[in-house]
Amino acid sequence: MAADLILTARSIITMEPDAPRATAVAINGADGTIAAVGDLDACRKALPSAPVQDLGDIVLMPGFIESHSHPVLSGMMTQKPAHWIAPYVGFPTWADVVTEFKRVDKETPAGEALIFNGLDRLLHGCEAPTAAVLDAIFGEREAIVADNSGHAAYCTTSALKSLGWIENPPADPVGGSYGRNPDGSINGQAFELSAVMSMASPFMARVVKNPLASAAEWYALMARNGITSTSEMTYDDSQKAAFVGLALQPSCPLRISLYHMSTDDKCGDKFESPIPLAMLQKKGIKLWADGSPWVGNVALTFPYLDTAATRLAGIKPGVPGIEEMNYTRAQLDEIIDQYAPTGLQFSFHCNGDAALDVVLDAYEAALKKFDLLGTDHRWRLEHLGATRPDQFVRAASLGVYASMGPFQFQYWGDLLDGEMFDHEHGSQWCRVKDATDAGLRPSYHNDGAVTPPSPVMNIKTVTTRSTNSGTVRGEDQKVSLDEALRAQTIDAAFILGREDEIGSIKVGKLADLVELSADPYTLDPMKLATDLGINGTWLSGSRIDLDAFLVGAGAEPADDHKHLTVPRKSCC
Repeated sequence: MAADLILTARSIITMEPDAPRATAVAINGADGTIAAVGDLDACRKALPSAPVQDLGDIVLMPGFIESHSHPVLSGMMTQKPAHWIAPYVGFPTWADVVTEFKRVDKETPAGEALIFNGLDRLLHGCEAPTAAVLDAIFGEREAIVADNSGHAAYCTTSALKSLGWIENPPADPVGGSYGRNPDGSINGQAFELSAVMSMASPFMARVVKNPLASAAEWYALMARNGITSTSEMTYDDSQKAAFVGLALQPSCPLRISLYHMSTDDKCGDKFESPIPLAMLQKKGIKLWADGSPWVGNVALTFPYLDTAATRLAGIKPGVPGIEEMNYTRAQLDEIIDQYAPTGLQFSFHCNGDAALDVVLDAYEAALKKFDLLGTDHRWRLEHLGATRPDQFVRAASLGVYASMGPFQFQYWGDLLDGEMFDHEHGSQWCRVKDATDAGLRPSYHNDGAVTPPSPVMNIKTVTTRSTNSGTVRGEDQKVSLDEALRAQTIDAAFILGREDEIGSIKVGKLADLVELSADPYTLDPMKLATDLGINGTWLSGSRIDLDAFLVGAGAEPADDHKHLTVPRKSCC
């Protein structure tokens, strides 16, 4: 237990509309909750004997919340001994990726398998590699290359042999598929989660010797970007030991809400662990309605264009309708009917508008069947890149909420608008303003490790509608800074069903805080990502010591991806 404490700062942004600003917050050391918020006198009345710690020119906010993430898998797939090859990490072209493949292959002893993560066919400008393509680089080595989207993976022939798939190629799993040669043999490609995990999981288990250390590095990256709470949207019980182990480390920086994959027969089971629910709990069940825009398998009512970018990435022109869905409507109904009585949230990955029509139909049917219309069920939708305004209105009428991905517009916006889709649809990708106006209380996420976990970058993107190139597109979808901050704090807590615990600075809530180097309301929104520094985070009223956390988890305090962290800035 920590001691009682009063913090003072230049300003405290509470995210509580009735009292939006304060200069002091009192923290009850016994349980890490907030005892008072206001000025120093009010806080001293609440905790008369508590010492006062003046943070100087710091601006405090509730810690950022990422409502959709994959922290353990992200760590295992991006941190050493895995190799992160995403465009934003330092490998902008396919030629750069191939050079890195060859460097790592040369420096790695023969016989050791390799894992790479972050191949992006559109941004790297390449086709989906087959085993034959990778064999030309890696020879007889077992190598796995995960697509940056998380919706595809590629491997060498030696990896296929190790899996036993040369002599006995598996059938396509429910919700996924394998690329195949004309004779039906697997060509080294896997698409969608069930197939991707079948290909990659055995190699992750062999290559990543200390998954706790790898995951801890990703936890630390999230914390350095101001995040104090997140979710795991691809959970199964094989990850339980890692989440428990990380929560037991000194100064663990993140609260975790788990969403169990529907492809696991245990997804409806009760979750139990020795960790307090405030740090680790199960909230829902995750399904994937369709695929990834960057792979070309999202269910849309409008067409992909025939351009140099889409041809190079191997994306077929034309309308990819509901044939691109991972489930039939009957399969969706069966899954929802089976698990609706558990009371767990449903969470649907859904990028295409055609897919969302089907999901909303399935949701509405189940809500009526189980007499849940009008109740606080908070069933979820994820990403929603191509959603129409009428679909937001319909979702809100069903009591369904959205976690949206501004990162899609930030990193791919210049391709979306004119290269992948026509201007009418591409410029409007990720309609956060329409979602906000419809009452969906959207939260924002980065879907690590698809992109770096940066709430500040999300906020900059939605308040400016600017892409990575600095180009502004679809200005009518801008939202206010206040709406954007809510989406990364109290509204993110709401979609997790945890708004009574976290998300704002209010008496009785847990004292989860982020230290900002400046007041975001005083900055040019275009400069938020460069001029707003993260100076540290607090969980339950204790300041996070990331070095202690990393050492406890067997990781190194050094940060290999400092360029993906919001800069720490002097505020004095």
